[in-house]
Amino acid sequence: MEYTIRALKMGQADVPGPEVYWMEAWNTWETLFFMAFLVQGGGKNILINTGPPQDLTDMNSRWLAAFGDERAMMQRREEERPQNALKAQGLSPDDIDYVIVTPLQAYATANIDLFRNAQVCISRRGWIEDFQAPTYRQHVPRELRIPARVNDYLQNEGWEKLRLLADEDEVVPGITTFWAGVHHRSSLAVKVCTSRGVVIITDSFFKYRNIEEHVYLGVQESLLEAASTWERLRKEGDILVPIYDPLVFERFPGGVIA
Repeated sequence: MEYTIRALKMGQADVPGPEVYWMEAWNTWETLFFMAFLVQGGGKNILINTGPPQDLTDMNSRWLAAFGDERAMMQRREEERPQNALKAQGLSPDDIDYVIVTPLQAYATANIDLFRNAQVCISRRGWIEDFQAPTYRQHVPRELRIPARVNDYLQNEGWEKLRLLADEDEVVPGITTFWAGVHHRSSLAVKVCTSRGVVIITDSFFKYRNIEEHVYLGVQESLLEAASTWERLRKEGDILVPIYDPLVFERFPGGVIA
């Protein structure tokens, strides 16, 4: 099975350089795009990530407090809301069959409950270690990992639609995942078979410079995981796609990756 993939921009923000590049880029800012990816094939519509909250107030208050600069606040155009981005592709949230989320952060999880017909696929390890039973203090508040409304959906009405992925798993034929780590305990690598080869979408590196020049990620949880995960990404992926780098839209005009 071969799939098509289109990147959908869900918003953008600037972050201090050392968040992207380990112990580098002091006194600089890096622009991040926050993306979802529409994957289609075999009569199925798969969405990787669901975009930031419909109301950005709480998220932006936290980010402003953390960074002390309005550049760090999420900016989003109306057409970048997930329901509007999908409408531009001739789809509605009800048309999505599968949602894959990486990582468990509100900019990726906040709209899961829009997709009432979708199986929701997240890392089992991340569900436990990033959200339900962290083994160490998390620097992001629980509400900004999975918002309370979405958590209520996943724990109750949507519980039977929640699928906890093993460290190596298959979502559907031609789409597999493996636990990536590096960024968060819930970070995945999503491998998609396409006419251009295997595309891997991940948050385990932020920008192409990380993976292409082996410049470690600034906001990461393990240098050792970065070394091993990035080696695997290079071996197994024909095309590597970070979920944050604006260069995605330069390398793949219109966001069409395959």
